[in-house]
Amino acid sequence: MSLPPLVEPSAELSRDEVARYSRHLIIPDVGVTGQRRLKNARVLVLGAGGLGSPTLLYLAAAGVGTIGIIDFDTVDESNLQRQVIHGVADLGRPKTHSARDSIAAVNPLVDVVVHDQRLEAADAVELFADYDVIVDGADNFATRYLCNDAAVLAGKPVVWGSIFRFDGQVSVFWQNAPDGRGLNLRDLYPQAPPPGSVPSCAEGGVLGVLCASIGSIMATETVKLICGLGDSLLGRLMVYDALAMTYRTVRLERDPAGAQITELIDYDDFCGVVSDDAAAAAVGATWTARELRDALDGPAAPAVIDVREPVEFEINRIDGATLIPLDDVLSGRALGDIPHDRRIVLYCKTGVRSAQALAALRREGFADAVHLGGGIASWAATVDPTMPVY
Repeated sequence: MSLPPLVEPSAELSRDEVARYSRHLIIPDVGVTGQRRLKNARVLVLGAGGLGSPTLLYLAAAGVGTIGIIDFDTVDESNLQRQVIHGVADLGRPKTHSARDSIAAVNPLVDVVVHDQRLEAADAVELFADYDVIVDGADNFATRYLCNDAAVLAGKPVVWGSIFRFDGQVSVFWQNAPDGRGLNLRDLYPQAPPPGSVPSCAEGGVLGVLCASIGSIMATETVKLICGLGDSLLGRLMVYDALAMTYRTVRLERDPAGAQITELIDYDDFCGVVSDDAAAAAVGATWTARELRDALDGPAAPAVIDVREPVEFEINRIDGATLIPLDDVLSGRALGDIPHDRRIVLYCKTGVRSAQALAALRREGFADAVHLGGGIASWAATVDPTMPVY
């Protein structure tokens, strides 16, 4: 079922715009009027990363008149495998600035609005009110739920995408959709997953080209909403499996028991970074990289245990560390492999998984076990700057 066009047409196209967008203009369903709608549209993209990169480039090329970009991060070398809007010359630059320049190189007719900030509850609804469509390319659950709830309160549609390893998902959420099919993210995922149960792309990885597949669908859905074309993914979830090379759609229904969204909440608390048990275990049991270095150089060196996955262990590790993946710690399978005659120091990439492992070991009687705050990323930054990072 088609939705009515979201944006009214702009003034007439210039001669340059007619030349640039000619392949759109000769599509009967788009035509001059559709292109004028795109010119008049205002789209806010959350994140200039893996999903934001292809989405931003294609929206700019399509002629969306105003594109807002909200991101607080800088370009890192590990981004370049998938974030195609950035290049080597952009390393260290704010992602919003790099993306703005890339958009200008693709289409100088687009007005880019840069928001160098995190999305915050204090001004999210007001920010969303300035745009017609919100594109959610965020990489963490707290921002996704904040985006969803702010869009509900602002009455805006959200084009939502998610990626992990070889899999992707795309849908459209619009609580106030004019055809009555209103849904939001909480109808699909009422609660965020337990802290640490779903690895991030930084922990689990993502196939770079998957971003192009999902990002292009997100851009397509945005154009369809603006112009009122075709059947939106509102009420449907598209699931992509790159290894099987299959797309399938799942019908979504509004959750009749779902809570009404009437205000924004503390989303870090709602989603959590680590579980309550892990947070409690880490209190007074978190070492810095320097403390670990000093202990390893001392007379009673601790046993260092890496709770990451084997593929991560292959990339980098602290010398002398033993690999025991988190699942083996949590299940109890590895308890017999953990020394009882030395202090245990656990680490992962950033400290989230090691805090979970710490809580599990404390329950098993390892009263003096500790974990490395900031993980191996902190070790590489402060102790071993030659260590490869990922």
